Amino acid sequence: MAIDLAVDCYQLTRRFPKEEIYGLTAQIRRAATSIAANIAEGHGREVTGSFIQFLRIAQGSLKELETHMLISHRIGLRE
Repeated sequence: MAIDLAVDCYQLTRRFPKEEIYGLTAQIRRAATSIAANIAEGHGREVTGSFIQFLRIAQGSLKELETHMLISHRIGLRE
């Protein structure tokens, strides 16, 4: 599911203007891939506490992604 979210974000940001490549495009893509990567890295840890910590990091990236999406909507980059 997290990987699907990252793929969807990449597809969405392809339609963003070129001047956003180092702005919201990059931030959305980075936050989306960070979610999936942190879940995977945490799952690979053998200690439950480490897994929980990586889930918290993924949760933070999800909130960051949500903020970037709200901004992109408000400035007219997406519907």
